[in-house]
Amino acid sequence: MSAGNHSFVTEFVIVGFPGLQPEFYGLASTVLFLVYFCTTVGNVVILVLFATDRDLHKPMYFVILHLVVSDILFSTTTLPKIIARYWFQTGAISFTGCFVQMYLVHYLGTVNSYILFIMALDRYVSICFPLRYPMIIKNSTIHILSTTAWIVAKACPLMMVIRAYPLPYCDSNKIMQCYCDHIAITTLACTDRAPYSFPAFIFAMLALLGPLAFIIFSYCSIIVAVVQIASTQGRLKTLSTCSGQLIIIALYYLPRCFIYLSSNIGIRFSTDLRIVIIMLYSLLPPMINPLIYCFKTKHIKTSLMKRFKKSIATQKDNVFAVSQ
Repeated sequence: MSAGNHSFVTEFVIVGFPGLQPEFYGLASTVLFLVYFCTTVGNVVILVLFATDRDLHKPMYFVILHLVVSDILFSTTTLPKIIARYWFQTGAISFTGCFVQMYLVHYLGTVNSYILFIMALDRYVSICFPLRYPMIIKNSTIHILSTTAWIVAKACPLMMVIRAYPLPYCDSNKIMQCYCDHIAITTLACTDRAPYSFPAFIFAMLALLGPLAFIIFSYCSIIVAVVQIASTQGRLKTLSTCSGQLIIIALYYLPRCFIYLSSNIGIRFSTDLRIVIIMLYSLLPPMINPLIYCFKTKHIKTSLMKRFKKSIATQKDNVFAVSQ
C-alpha cells in the first residue's frame, strides 16, 4: 500500500486509561512519575555499582547489567509520554513517532526475553555443571550472547513496523493504551488486520515461549540437581543463588502468558483492567528488579553496603573536621 493511504491521520492521541475521570489525572501522572523516578534511580544505582566495583565484573553480573540497560530504555520509551498526557494534557504523538515507539517497545521487550534466557543459561550451567562452568561461561561468552541478543531482537519488531506503517489509517486516531504497540495501532487501520495480526502473534509467541521453554527446562534440571545434594544446607545455599533470577523471570513471563492465554481462550477484560495489567507487567519489573538485585544477589548487596558505610564514614569525618 502506498504512503498516501494513511494521509487522513497525521498524528495519534494516546488515551491511556479511557475510564479515568479528569479529577484523577493529577494522581495518575504522579504515580507514573514516581514509578519512572524509582525505576531510573534504582537502575542507575546498579550501573554505578557495576562501574565502580570490579568485583562485580563477572558473567552473572554482566547479564544483570544488560537487563538494567534494557529496563531503563524501556521505561524511558514508554513513561514520559503517558506522564505528559495526564500531567499536561498533551497526549498527541506524531504518526512516525508512534511507530518509532512501537518498534522500541517490542524490540526492548524481545531483548528482555533473550537476556532472561541468558540468565537462566548461566544458572543452569553453574548448578548442573559446576566444574565446567568457568570454562563454558566466561565474560567473553556473556558479551557474545548478549550482543547477539541485542542484534537478533531487531528483526521481528522491524518487520512488524514495516508491515503496519503503510496500512490506511483513516478513521479514529485514539490509541486505547498508554503507549503505541502493534495491537493498539493496527486496530485503528481501515482494513482487515488479520493478515497483519497473525504474523505478529506468531512473533510474540516465538519471542516469549522460545526462551521460556528453555527457562522451564533449565530450572527443572536445577531442581533435579538440587534434590541430589546430600545436605539440606547445601540445597538451600544452591537454591539461594538462583532465587533472585527466578523472581525476575516470574515477574516478566507469568503476567504476559496470562494475558496471551486469556485472550485466546475467550476470557475478556474491560479495556481499563487490561491496560492496568499490561502496565503492571511492563513497568513493575524494571522498578522492582533493582531491589531484587540488592537483596537477593550477594555481591551487589555487599558492594552497596560497602559504599553506604564509606559514605557514612566520610560524612562523619567532614562533620568532625568542621567542628574543629
